[in-house]
Amino acid sequence: MAEPGTVFMNTTTNPQPLLKIDAVAKNFGPVTAVDNVSIDIKENEFFALLGPSGCGKTTLLRMLAGFESPNSGRILLSGKDISPLPPEKRPLNLMFQSYALFPHMTVRQNLNYGLEMEGLAKAEIKRRVDETLASTDLTNFADRKPEQLSGGQKQRVALARALVKRPKVLLLDEPLGALDKKLRERMQLELKRLQHEAGITFIIVTHDQEEALVMADRMAILRDGKLLQVGTPEEIYETPSDRFVANFIGIMNFIDGEVDGEGRFTADGTTFPMPGIHPKGKATLAMRPEHMSISSSGDGLRGKISDIAYHGLDRVLHIASPASAQPVQLRIPASEGQNYAPGQPVALAFNTAKGRLY
Repeated sequence: MAEPGTVFMNTTTNPQPLLKIDAVAKNFGPVTAVDNVSIDIKENEFFALLGPSGCGKTTLLRMLAGFESPNSGRILLSGKDISPLPPEKRPLNLMFQSYALFPHMTVRQNLNYGLEMEGLAKAEIKRRVDETLASTDLTNFADRKPEQLSGGQKQRVALARALVKRPKVLLLDEPLGALDKKLRERMQLELKRLQHEAGITFIIVTHDQEEALVMADRMAILRDGKLLQVGTPEEIYETPSDRFVANFIGIMNFIDGEVDGEGRFTADGTTFPMPGIHPKGKATLAMRPEHMSISSSGDGLRGKISDIAYHGLDRVLHIASPASAQPVQLRIPASEGQNYAPGQPVALAFNTAKGRLY
């Protein structure tokens, strides 16, 4: 089991994409579920498809698996167009959120089944199943049936059953959705470890932003069937392409004001330096809570504390300000938070070099 905080690096150097989604579109009657999406996914990459409900991420995953056919565009695997191939002819495996284990079979039998259908020799099946049981920490549970397993163990069996077939790409549709918070967090690291060790490209669909940030090498943000941004978790968190992405990933504060065209941003009568070249006029400054602080000098954006939320290591101050439609959120150490109370007036300082103007 990986220790919390373990970082797994993707060491692949192949510049050619393993999987190429080329201008793919899918319509269901008048509804466009996927709208001309193009994404290149590398070999041995952990890639996340992320977005709100109805954004098209599951439809895109089902097209990769072969359960839906694109109305236009191509899906290339190692340069070969697999769009016309049925699911059973594709070297991709889909792991469903429901796990879909055979209840009358033991764990070992669940893993054996797919390899038996391929007609592999018994000795080869046993070798591959034993290796996969060991890598997923399931050896001691090989003779149990699904009803005798916990939620986390069932999740690992479903993953092992997909891994044992050694697909080029493993597709995962909300694989951790049925788990409680602590087990979910543990399995995030476990999935990343298994992906790294197996050397298989993982493509995961999730609506959980934190889950994608923890596990993915890169991610794609979708909305209403359109691709908004592709990048590493850090790139998308720190430099979101538009206001929707900024608001969707993590906590983002939006401060309304004006840019003077000469490197200054003014909100509610307070002016801040704004590096870079920006056109003069009204603008919204997007700021992460960690790039803001309470001004010790009393100079800054004026506001009043409306609420304080305790999160263990830190506290989040919710600050009402005329410059923001929603309370501004500011994260500070828990001990420092004891010095503040609801109703207290404060002034906010910004590290505007870390901000984004929209």
